[in-house]
Amino acid sequence: MNLTALPVRPRCRVIVDNDWSGDPDGLLALAHHLLSPSNRVVAVTSSFLSPQFGSPLSRAADGAGLAARLVEEVGPAEPPIVAAGCESPFDATPSEGDVPPAVDAIIAEAHRDERLPLYLVCGGPLTNVAAAVRMDPSIAGRLKLVWVGGSLDPATPEYNRDTDPAAAAYVLDRSDLEITQIPVEAYQQCAVSVAELEHGLCSNGALGRWLFERFTSLHLPEVIELGEVWPIGDSPRSRVTTP
Repeated sequence: MNLTALPVRPRCRVIVDNDWSGDPDGLLALAHHLLSPSNRVVAVTSSFLSPQFGSPLSRAADGAGLAARLVEEVGPAEPPIVAAGCESPFDATPSEGDVPPAVDAIIAEAHRDERLPLYLVCGGPLTNVAAAVRMDPSIAGRLKLVWVGGSLDPATPEYNRDTDPAAAAYVLDRSDLEITQIPVEAYQQCAVSVAELEHGLCSNGALGRWLFERFTSLHLPEVIELGEVWPIGDSPRSRVTTP
């Protein structure tokens, strides 16, 4: 008897946005989205990495390359487009210049006539989201934003908000955009032991081993000391968009 024969159809379209060359927890969440039959990932967009990490792979284009490699490793039947986003923080004043492919991709998908609702799930700074909404404000009513970022206490440091505070302020100030926010007080509770992470990934084929290599090769600032637990705070976004 084939227990995998029951059809699970997509219930939503998903654009997944993150700074993919940073903490690999974002890549874990992307793998979750790509492997979930109830999500149809239509685009993967990349933002820049905060300079505080001092990583040689800090550009949005670098992150897009890693995301494209993960899509290749997963091998979905309908691969999403992968697009690099803004390479610098958000400026609320529009300026002339090239539009990043990620911004074009977000706007194009928001205007696509589909019966499935569109979720834009972001686990990094809101730079690409802010740039897309500024360029075409009408998309605010055509998608739902799920953001891992910010804090209940504004005085609490939080990476995603603080990497581009102007973008966060611009997006969160919009009353026409439906937002589900997962603040640091909530997402920091999503964690696994390092031993569990290694066993769970390395014992699950080429994809799992590739993901674990992203953890072992991650460039960390000297001020960060790892303990026995690794936070995977980007994963709560998957729980929101996977019915």
